[in-house]
Amino acid sequence: MKIADTSAQDVAVAPKSKRKTWILGGIAVVLVLSALGVLASSYSNWANTDISVARDRLRIAQVTHGDLTRDLSLQGRVVAAVSPKLYSPYQGTINYQVAAGDSVETGHILAYIDSPELTNQLKQEEANLQRLQIELDRKKIDAKQKALQDQKSVDLARVALSAAEREKRRADSAFEHHSISEIDFEKAQDDLENAKLEYQHAVSDADLNKELLSFEVRTSQLQVDRQSLLVADLQRKVEELTVRSPVTGIVGNLAVEQKNQVAQNQDILSVVDLSEFELEVLIPEGYADDLAIGMETEVMVDGKKRLATLVTISPEIIDNQVTARVRFSDESVSGLRQNQRLTTRILIENKPGVLMVQRGQFLESGSGRIAYIVRGDIATRTSINTGARSLSDVEILSGLNAGDQIIISSTDAFRGAETVLLTQ
Repeated sequence: MKIADTSAQDVAVAPKSKRKTWILGGIAVVLVLSALGVLASSYSNWANTDISVARDRLRIAQVTHGDLTRDLSLQGRVVAAVSPKLYSPYQGTINYQVAAGDSVETGHILAYIDSPELTNQLKQEEANLQRLQIELDRKKIDAKQKALQDQKSVDLARVALSAAEREKRRADSAFEHHSISEIDFEKAQDDLENAKLEYQHAVSDADLNKELLSFEVRTSQLQVDRQSLLVADLQRKVEELTVRSPVTGIVGNLAVEQKNQVAQNQDILSVVDLSEFELEVLIPEGYADDLAIGMETEVMVDGKKRLATLVTISPEIIDNQVTARVRFSDESVSGLRQNQRLTTRILIENKPGVLMVQRGQFLESGSGRIAYIVRGDIATRTSINTGARSLSDVEILSGLNAGDQIIISSTDAFRGAETVLLTQ
């Protein structure tokens, strides 16, 4: 029996080509050399740096030229532009004529204050005014009587002077014809001189009495005027006991209960004018010196930007904050509600064409004096000077150039290293 061999299953194998072996070997050598080059470069970077940080943990921004707008974003509270508080003008009993939330017009009576003391004082002073007025009228009548008496004395003195002059002319004629003695002639002269003196004194006395009476009447008139002013002031105070609304709006909270006693200048109620609103904002103390009345402001109302103006800044600092008021430039702003919260952006300063970079935590890490410039995988520490800062950008005064890439995230992890390797 013949046993079959395996010759039928054998396959002839061609000898391997040495060319393919050389190609594969060359590729392997190139890959090894490339890997060695990369490793050598990485080792060189690692050897020349003080610390290494993963790049994806950092924020990098480019230094550019642009317009820097310093601004301040705050939450403003809508308040009534006019919301006067009313105070008791005098002590007494309050009698409200309205309730909280009532709508009122300008001049509407809000309350009465019953003050018997003030009312009685007014009546007393009015009576005193009448007494002084009567005394003034009496002095005017006395002045007229004395003026008539003085005029009578002047007229009589004038008649006596005329008679003396006539007797003097008669004596002159008789003395020329030697009809009277020299003694009678001299007596006629003396009588004339006496009449002249009496007339002059009568005129002088009348003028002096006139001035004296005028002075007395004027003194009494001044007393009447003074008393009239006092009565007018008391009448004003009594009228102010009727408290009226200074604006059109709604009544706010009542500060005291009905029929209670109130002291002078005590807060009794408030009136809110809802026709015009303002925004009240609380500004951090650090920005207070940068603010000025009249600065432009942007307010977001229902998704729309509304222009406004900074109108008041409180000189007082409370809880490290300064209170300010913002008024809308457009009077057509509607739909506002009391105490509504709105985002407010105050535009402090606009500096065109400055070197700036995006704001980041590197400012706090290096106090605004240190930055790390990124070149390839190496970040190098450099000294910088910063200027104005906005919410999004910061001005670079020196140390950087336009196009530089710097790390804007926190650099505390670098521990002040001069160079940092940025790994993938």
